[in-house]
Amino acid sequence: MDKLPFDPCITDVMKAYKFLKNRVRHTPTEYSRALSEKAGAPVYLKLENLQMCGSFKVRGALYKMNLLSENERSLGVVTCSSGNHGQGVAMAANQLGIKTRIFVPRDCPETKKSAIKWLGGSFVELITTEGDYNFAEHAAHEYAEMHGTTYVSSFEDPYVIAGQGSAGIEMFSDEPDIELLLVPAGGGGLLNGISIAAKALNPDVEIWGVHSERANPWAASWKDGKVKEINYSNTLADGLYGDIPQSTLTLAKKRVTGIIEVTEKEMKEAIAFLHKEQRCIAEGAGAVGVAAVLSGRAPVRGRKTGIIISGGNIDDAKLSKILAEN
Repeated sequence: MDKLPFDPCITDVMKAYKFLKNRVRHTPTEYSRALSEKAGAPVYLKLENLQMCGSFKVRGALYKMNLLSENERSLGVVTCSSGNHGQGVAMAANQLGIKTRIFVPRDCPETKKSAIKWLGGSFVELITTEGDYNFAEHAAHEYAEMHGTTYVSSFEDPYVIAGQGSAGIEMFSDEPDIELLLVPAGGGGLLNGISIAAKALNPDVEIWGVHSERANPWAASWKDGKVKEINYSNTLADGLYGDIPQSTLTLAKKRVTGIIEVTEKEMKEAIAFLHKEQRCIAEGAGAVGVAAVLSGRAPVRGRKTGIIISGGNIDDAKLSKILAEN
């Protein structure tokens, strides 16, 4: 869609925060001595890899699913996920007793697929498609339209965006004077939710979205604010893979300064750095902000910097290989 049903504001984020306060973890905003030394400025990490289900996605999924009407619940829901959103939806489906179909791309990590099945139990049917994320998303939308069921987007929904923004309320409650904020861009749900919260609590904060250079529609679309088609390549940041809608791009242009691209090598180095120096496990998408700082691409310039570590759901074999090489 070109526009959201409404643009979420700080009131919407605060409503989501109030609902989620005792239902999800208030994850730590932790000072990183090692990263601060590298950056030449104080750096704080918002550790959403420690969130329930291993990522921030449970916030938006749980909030949105609880707002569904009785009729919508009875018809069931459908979603598409690269893995983390699916876990949040699966958990909510099990809690609320809603029959749910979750479409995932062929390269969805086994760790994430297993977690979706376990969290959803008998209420969730997991469907692995033959194509990439964009293929899976199209298949999920087709199914929802054909069967009249609600599609629960992981990013193009004002309630999901508000739910993700609850992490920003926590972060700026803990560290209100952060001057530079780095957020994984993805589909724009987290980036927009965090930005709404951050700018309301500290209007002077500068916010940058971070993405893999291999699959980055944000960089191609940012300058003139119109979504452009791009060619995608496989990326370690599978959680950020996929097209972006005009709606979340338009919303981001209101508060976000720009987009930073990082390489696969830089993401691997960031994952290894976090593991060795912070004892922190991050997946590719979760490590992009750290990659931006370590590579010198982030405009730190001595400012107090906040980084969202969005998730930690990385396969053991993949992590072991990265640590051995770095």
